This record gives sequence, structure tokens and C-alpha cells, in this order.
Amino acid sequence: MGPGNDSQISGLILLGLSNKPELQPLIFGLFLSMYLITVFGNLLIILVICSDSHLHNPMYFFLANLSFVDICFTSTTVPKMLMNIQTQNKEITYEGCVSQMFFFILFAGLDFFLLTVMSYDRFVAICHPLHYTVTMNPQVCGLLVLMCWIISILNSLSESLMVLRLSFCTAMKIPHFFCELNQMIQLACSNTFINNMMVFFAAVLLGVGSLAGVLYSYCKIISSVCGNSSTQGKYKAFSTCASHLSVVSLFYCTSLGVYLSSAAPQSSHASAVASVMYTVVTPMLNPFIYSLRNKDIKRALIRFSGMAMMKGTIVLG
Repeated sequence: MGPGNDSQISGLILLGLSNKPELQPLIFGLFLSMYLITVFGNLLIILVICSDSHLHNPMYFFLANLSFVDICFTSTTVPKMLMNIQTQNKEITYEGCVSQMFFFILFAGLDFFLLTVMSYDRFVAICHPLHYTVTMNPQVCGLLVLMCWIISILNSLSESLMVLRLSFCTAMKIPHFFCELNQMIQLACSNTFINNMMVFFAAVLLGVGSLAGVLYSYCKIISSVCGNSSTQGKYKAFSTCASHLSVVSLFYCTSLGVYLSSAAPQSSHASAVASVMYTVVTPMLNPFIYSLRNKDIKRALIRFSGMAMMKGTIVLG
């Protein structure tokens, strides 16, 4: 295939996590289990928040959006991987690869932005409690989520369209379980300088920018809480932030680890394995972190399960 013949790319090969046939059933079972837990856990969080009036506030509104994004984020990559293992066919069409890349970048960006917005919500709630209901009114919360979607869509669209200008002159074998942007750029035989610069600036603006927002919010929160002489007040403030801080640490550390590993030479397989942490494991753990470390979610889950059992008894009766 000569350079510039993008239209002749009929399919690509996703090499996956392992080429050993004896490991495929184990990988299939493991990822299927994690995917089902992710979808069920995050869907349960959404249903509980929507059905319980005690959780109709900005903090849980953002959490419901994060759970929805996590379901979509995992669904972008795992089902295709499971289908490839089941059918023993590792091919993906060029159009399907670009589409998968678009949605992956979209939902990854939404994760970054929503975590930043949630940290800002905690900052206002703890540092400016008297102005919280005015500052974080429903219109503002809806506008913040809308802005997250708009910026993420524009970023994902621009990066995906830039891939379409690349030429590929070798067999398109991607050493990953999904179409990852950096891997596609590395396989191109045309000039990738503009693509690399776009990836760099997007990483700085989205990753570093959102992380700076999170760190600023929590620095202000810690400063405000430490100035509070009440031990009970300190405990209550830190307990409301514990779940979110755990999710932020898990997501940022794993995604940072992936980009550090991808920068090292001959690390494609290591990068693919590391990607599992923030693409599959982190969305799976989020519902457990929020339900186990949040008393409001625990109470809502008990009320929700009680209502479900009552309705089931009525139907059976």
C-alpha cells in the first residue's frame, strides 16, 4: 500500500492484550465480568440518585453524569474486544476504528472535566457554604455539564479529523485492544508533526488544566478546613471529599501512568496493559468507592432496595 492511499484501507488488526490462545477464554471471562459490574454498578448509582429526592442536589447530579459517562467510556472499547475474542477475528474497519477513537477521546475528556467540576462543587460547598445554593443553582450545574460536553466534542472531533489526513503505507496492526490515538499516529508513514502537537496541547489543556483545577480546589478546601477549629466540622468536610478524592487519584494516576509508559521505547504491550486500569478498572471501582464511602448513597441504596422488594411483593401478591 503506497502513501496517501487511505481510501484503500479496508481493515485494521487489533492485536489485543495477548496472542496466546490458551489465555483468550480467561481474558474474555475477566473482561466480561468487569464490564457487567461496571454497567450494573453505575446504572444502579444513576437509578438511586434519580429515584431518591434526598440526593437531588448538585453533588449527586454530577455523580449521575459521571456514572453515565463511565458506562459509555467502557462500552466504547470492551464490547468490541469481547466480540473479537469470541469470533477469533481481530479485524476492525477503518471507519469503525476512527469512530471508536472519537468516542474514546470524547468520554475520556468528559471524565477529566466532570471530575474537575465535582471538585469545584466541593470547593464552593465547603469554602462558601452560605452562597452554595445560589452559586451552584440548577441552571449553573446544567451549564457546566453542557460546557463539558461541548469542549469534549470539539476536542475529540478535531483530533479524529486530523487522523483522517494521515497516510498509512504498512500493514495496520495496532498493538492494543482498541484504536488508541497515539498508536495510530505512530503507524502513519506521512508527516505526523501537526498530530503530535495537537495531542500534546490537548494533553496539556485537558489533562494538566483539569488537574490544576482539581489541585487548586482541594488546596483551598484543605486551607479552609484546617482553619476550622471544630473537629467534627473537619471530619464532616473531609468525609464528603473522600470519595471524590479517591476517584480523582485513581483516574489521574492510572492515566498518567499510561502516557508515561507509552513514552518509553518498545512499550506498546505495557501501554495496552496499563490502559486497562483507567479504561476498565477505574469505571468499575467508582460505584463501589462512592457507595462504600458515602453515607447518603448507602441510605439511598437501602431505601431503593426496600422499594424494589415492596414492589416485587405487590406484583407477586
